Amino acid sequence: MLIKRELNAELKNSAKQYPVVTVTGPRQSGKTTLVKKYFPKHQYYNLEEPDIREIAQADPRGFLAGKDKGLILDEIQRVPELLSYIQGIVDKTKKRGQFILTGSRNFELMETVTQSLAGRTALLCLLPLSINELKTTHTQYTVDQYLLKGFYPRVHAENLDPTKAYRNYYQTYIERDLKALIHLRDLNHFQKFVRLCAGRVGQVFNASALASEVGVSVPTINSWISILQESYIVFLLQPYYANIRKRLTKSPKLYFYDVGLAAYLLGIENETQMSRDPLRGALFENTVVMELVKYRFNRGQDHNLYFFRDERHHEIDVVIKTGNDLTGVEIKSSATFHADFLKGLKYFEKIFKSKVSRTVVIHAGDEHLGKEFTVLNYENAAGVFKDKEKIPGAHL
Repeated sequence: MLIKRELNAELKNSAKQYPVVTVTGPRQSGKTTLVKKYFPKHQYYNLEEPDIREIAQADPRGFLAGKDKGLILDEIQRVPELLSYIQGIVDKTKKRGQFILTGSRNFELMETVTQSLAGRTALLCLLPLSINELKTTHTQYTVDQYLLKGFYPRVHAENLDPTKAYRNYYQTYIERDLKALIHLRDLNHFQKFVRLCAGRVGQVFNASALASEVGVSVPTINSWISILQESYIVFLLQPYYANIRKRLTKSPKLYFYDVGLAAYLLGIENETQMSRDPLRGALFENTVVMELVKYRFNRGQDHNLYFFRDERHHEIDVVIKTGNDLTGVEIKSSATFHADFLKGLKYFEKIFKSKVSRTVVIHAGDEHLGKEFTVLNYENAAGVFKDKEKIPGAHL
């Protein structure tokens, strides 16, 4: 089952405007499937394969020669020296959409690409499936099923057991790749660190506390969290700063790019366990935050998401900054709306006043559009980016 991806339109438009399109994202998020489908005439090479990689490294000019119909290079970070040669080729041919590159290491790849291909490449990011993409399969899921299954395409396309699928993903990609990347001598400490991160989903990241609990130094924790970011395992939501008198939290909040992986790391194996788990609300929040990130990334945009928290622990789960306008978002896993959901949003409006253009509650229940606030169902979380009158299923 091939699931249509929302990045399709942006991918095709980018190939009409740039000679190179670079698609990053987690392993198994569907990058290869996507680019091979929309560029069937391009020759395809996977640089993960040792023999292909050896040829590309030994003779990069010869490897790239004669690929006039276009070339897809998968996992380009494995042979970054190719990028300088690609630069020379596209400067001569000026052919749009000639090279399609993919990679699964964010910072490392972006630094190399932006140095060698500045102004020559579009930069896109494909994350695991969004809820809207899953809806195109006409499969209905409960909240707990979403949280347990996560959003990696293979889990849904092949109806895999999520616990086994994420166990294999963790052992194959995270333990193997990251162990080699950071030259781990003791895997046990790192494994403990990753699982402790899962237990802190939706919380402010505290390197000192993690260092104490894992038994390593703070610099080691900071190095490890950077590696998890680079590999699209964890997402750090930065705090929103403004020129106000209240002292604001300066550390980011921790989320996982895929909630199913977080659930696996927490040892949650079925829907009954999920429904009773004390971190269910945090996992629900993780899902909604990533829905908002996916909506923006699938349109080739920066996410522009933050959170707000001051020294008195007044907090807003998500702040969306659009120009000078702010949208405050509160996320609740309850299917029943309660008036106290608005408490933080009202404080947020009081502090930022005219900058706040909209306040939204995203929960597991019915939608409502009012003059003072909007209530959205989590499956329609992307409605936060749309005009009120364009939100389907809601009522005034």
